[in-house]
Amino acid sequence: MIAAHSPAIQSSVLALNRHYLPIHVLSVTRAFCLLYKGAAEVISVDDGTFHSYDFGNWLEVGLLKLELDDAQDADWIRAVNFEIQVPRIIRLLRYDRMPRNGVKFNRRNIFLRDENRCQYCGKRFGLHSLSLDHVMPKSRGGPTTWENIVCCCLDCNVRKGGRTPYEANMKLMKAPHKPARNPILFHHLNSRKYECWRTFLNE
Repeated sequence: MIAAHSPAIQSSVLALNRHYLPIHVLSVTRAFCLLYKGAAEVISVDDGTFHSYDFGNWLEVGLLKLELDDAQDADWIRAVNFEIQVPRIIRLLRYDRMPRNGVKFNRRNIFLRDENRCQYCGKRFGLHSLSLDHVMPKSRGGPTTWENIVCCCLDCNVRKGGRTPYEANMKLMKAPHKPARNPILFHHLNSRKYECWRTFLNE
């Protein structure tokens, strides 16, 4: 049984299909369930090369790291009778589907694309202080698309109102665009512990 209160349980795990292509970002709990059932294996990246481990081997490797005090930059889950390292990447052994090319257009992905940064003033905010803005106002036929919606703080949204950025004397940080891949993948790359994901992600 995994300790649900452990901070490590909040980590994310990149899931690859059988052909080593990234397809999902999973919770730690889901990843361990797949590993324990033999439906997935851990992929460990070390200096550009990678190794695969089943659940039992991954547990043994982790115990050896603890003995050698070589567990830096790792998250650990304490179960009833043992500790196990949280994998960063797993490979689904019987999943052949290819990654989806489309990126879902929704509020969460727009905030992730823009890194929770207002595209007018450039400041980062918590989600409760952010809204979405139509660059070309909706009242003038501006579409609700990736190319016309940006993350915007409440103050800048009020200041811009129903005008274009030019009319409001406001400048966009960058032109909005549709991401080539799910923004959550690249959002995690800002953290050092997910650096190994770059091996399988084409930015």
